[in-house]
Amino acid sequence: MEACNETLNPTRRSWVTTANLSDTDFPIQNLPFGRFRSNSNEPWRIGVAIGDMVLDLKAAGLIHHADMNQLLSMKKEDRVALRVAISNGLKEDTPVHRHAFEQALVAQSSIEMGMPCDVGDYTDFYVGIHHATAVGKLFRPDNPLLPNYKWVPIGYHGRSSTLNVSGTSFPRPCGQVKAPDAEVPTFQPSARLDFELELGVVIGQGNPQGHPISMEDAENHVFGLTLFNDWSARDIQAWEYQPLGPFLSKNFASTLSPWIVTMEALSPFRQEFKRADGEPQPLAYLSSETNSLQGAFDVKLEVLIQTEAMRQAGLPFERISYSNFAEAAYWTVSQMVTHHTVNGCSLRAGDLFGSGTLSGPKPEQAGSLLELTQGGKQTIALSNGEKRTFLQDGDAIALKGWCEKPGAVRIGFGECVATVMPPSVA
Repeated sequence: MEACNETLNPTRRSWVTTANLSDTDFPIQNLPFGRFRSNSNEPWRIGVAIGDMVLDLKAAGLIHHADMNQLLSMKKEDRVALRVAISNGLKEDTPVHRHAFEQALVAQSSIEMGMPCDVGDYTDFYVGIHHATAVGKLFRPDNPLLPNYKWVPIGYHGRSSTLNVSGTSFPRPCGQVKAPDAEVPTFQPSARLDFELELGVVIGQGNPQGHPISMEDAENHVFGLTLFNDWSARDIQAWEYQPLGPFLSKNFASTLSPWIVTMEALSPFRQEFKRADGEPQPLAYLSSETNSLQGAFDVKLEVLIQTEAMRQAGLPFERISYSNFAEAAYWTVSQMVTHHTVNGCSLRAGDLFGSGTLSGPKPEQAGSLLELTQGGKQTIALSNGEKRTFLQDGDAIALKGWCEKPGAVRIGFGECVATVMPPSVA
């Protein structure tokens, strides 16, 4: 891993000068993976972000295919070797194969980004304890957390067919809604449309059915993390979720950022994973020394909104919430992977886990409007005078994420943005 560690050296700079700017999401220490094309008639290509450019890995001679899922399934040592080769070719001093790399660079402003991979199966977890507690208090004030929450990494299986890359708009969903005083439900567009601030976990190497993944091995099966917005129709959800959980209230749209930030790039931002005094310790199969020492990731997160009126007036996105993955999550990435497979379930390259809503402990750190507005009882005041309880048509939500600390170079996740459009069914 010594060569990989050199790719994280904070003094390393790139001959791609925009990668050396202090506010870039994509310095040479990051090198996230994504899929792009120059126009809609072209097949997708695999690229790595560097500054305001993208390096076409096949054109640079680093890979010989354009199958992202095949790349995700690489063994960890091969993945690290690829990262080292990319970094060495882009570094400022004595870069290897610079001419070939220069010919393989494309400006991000001139390309279309696609889904970062082909997602086969998608599971949404519920690891955000502050979100779980806050939402529980809205519906069960005396018993906000159910007995299993602190023992089981709760999750449910979702739909991969309506996962969209950042920038893809979607129509307001319709479904059954039942008002508290109504005798029968009505079919209508959702009036309580919400965002959820999440991170996505992208699986690398899979496992055969019947072969669980241990805690010590779990991160060998994770390629990296993305930003993830699991849009939710709260009024549809309230009527349909018992007894089997959400259905139409969740499967109409979810938005992913186009870049996968690798586990190697995230390694300087690891933190100790420790339960607070008095909290139950995980069962043995969900425990490991490595997870205790460095199972958490210090990822800073933001939610921003731009209404239709703001857009028409030329006003920028406005922050309405912020959080931190390490502070918000009761369970780690490794625990999600291990628990998902402990019964013999197989994972495949490109599978996606949603973390669940990552709210912080403070009210202003809520990762959803459901929490920020106390179930719609309060409003959020925006700087242009508008107010919101839930999302209106034309509202755009942007998620941002980044890591920074003294002694390390700041890295970012890019943006995860989508706009709510009018319903396609009246």
